[in-house]
Amino acid sequence: MLVCIDIANTDITLGLFEGARLLGTWRLAADTARTEDEYGLQVRSLLAAMPAHLAAQESPHELPAALEGAIVASVVPGLTPVWQAVCRQALRLEPLVVGAGLRTGLRLRTENPRQLGADRVANAVAAKALFGGPACVVDFGTTTTFDALDANGDYLGHAIAPGLMMAAAALSARAAQLPEVALVRPPQVIGRNTVESMQAGLLYGYVGLVEGLVERFRGVLGEGTRVIATGQHAELIAAETRVIERLEPWLTLAGLRLIWEMNR
Repeated sequence: MLVCIDIANTDITLGLFEGARLLGTWRLAADTARTEDEYGLQVRSLLAAMPAHLAAQESPHELPAALEGAIVASVVPGLTPVWQAVCRQALRLEPLVVGAGLRTGLRLRTENPRQLGADRVANAVAAKALFGGPACVVDFGTTTTFDALDANGDYLGHAIAPGLMMAAAALSARAAQLPEVALVRPPQVIGRNTVESMQAGLLYGYVGLVEGLVERFRGVLGEGTRVIATGQHAELIAAETRVIERLEPWLTLAGLRLIWEMNR
C-alpha cells in the first residue's frame, strides 16, 4: 500500500492506496507550529483505524501490514521536512518528494518549470492519464487555480485567483459590519439579509469567475477542452454550473500515486 500526502497552505490531505484503489482519505490542518511527533501520532492513529484486514495483527497501534511507500507533494516549505520526518519515524518509510528530476510523463512548457508547485504537477499528471488533452483542471483550495493542458497533454501554465475561504475571510476582515459566513448555497441569488447577500456574492461570483476563465481557456485550448474540478469546494461550485464536466475530489492524490509508480 501507498500513502500519498498533499501539503497545501490550509490543509494536508492524505490518501491510502492499494494499487489504484483509494482505500481512505483524511484532511489535517496545515500548521507549521506542529512537530513531526504530533503529526506522526495522528497519522498512525488514522491508519490504525482502517478495517481490521488491513491492520497488523499484533497491536491496534501498528501500521497497515502491507505499507510499502510514501510520496509527498508540498507547497509549504516549512512543513516539507516535518513530513519527511513523519514518514521516516512514524511510517518507517523514506518518502519520495515531488520536485525537479522526477519522472512525471509531462512536458512542462512554462518559463521556469522549477517554480511550478508540486500539486500543479500532480493534478496535471492525473488529468492527462484519466482524460487526455486538451484539459483545464480547476482546483478549489486555498487559492482557485486553473491548469491548462494542450491536445498533446503538455502543461502550458495556469491562472491563480483567491480561494473561496480567502475571499470570505477578506470580506469579514476588511468590512467592519460584515460577519463570517458559512460557504453554502443561499436560498436565492438576491440576498434578503447580510449573510445571504455575502453567500450569494461568494458562491455565484465564483461561478461567474470559473465560467469566464474556462471560456477564455477554451479559446486558447480549443472547444474539445475537458474541464475537471477538484479540491475542497469543488462540489459546491460544480453544482451551480455546467462548464465543469467531471468532479474528481481526489485528483491530486491520484496524480501522486501515478508519479510514485513512475519513480518507484
